[in-house]
Order: sequence, then structure tokens, then C-alpha cells
Amino acid sequence: MGIEEQVMLFITTIVPIFIVSIILYLIRILKGPTVPDMVIAIDAISYDIAVFLAVLAIYFKSPILISCVIVFVLWAYALDVYVAKYLESKEIGE
Repeated sequence: MGIEEQVMLFITTIVPIFIVSIILYLIRILKGPTVPDMVIAIDAISYDIAVFLAVLAIYFKSPILISCVIVFVLWAYALDVYVAKYLESKEIGE
């Protein structure tokens, strides 16, 4: 079994897990008791999508997808920093 067959088997095995996890994260976003819970769910969705895009980049042998993944992860990290700074300043009262 070559690498392409192994990656295809991995993708077919992991796609249902990704779908279930994204559905659970969406439920947490909609019903989250606090704003930090919602932010963590959005963060988890972004990193799950990034990992899935990296696996697709390996499967399709497309290096452009890896650069898209890097930009997407940096955007998610910037969102985390921005929200954390906003929430911290809101709690302190500045």
C-alpha cells in the first residue's frame, strides 16, 4: 500500500470525526455559557480546519495549501490574542 492509499484511508477515517467535532463546537458556540467558552470553540474549529487542510495538501500534493494553512492559523492566533486582550481589559475595568 502506497502513501496515497494510506492518506486516502486516513482521510476517509478522519472526516466523520471532524464533522462530529465541528458540530459539537458549533453547539458550544450557540449555547456557550460564557464568551471565553465561545472563543475556545471558534479557536478549536479553526485549528481543526487547518489540520484538515494540511492533510488535503499532502493528498493533493499542493504546496500552496500549506501556505494557506499557515496564514489561517496565524489569523486564528491573532483573533485569540485580540479577544484575550479585550476580555482582560474588560475585567480590570480600564
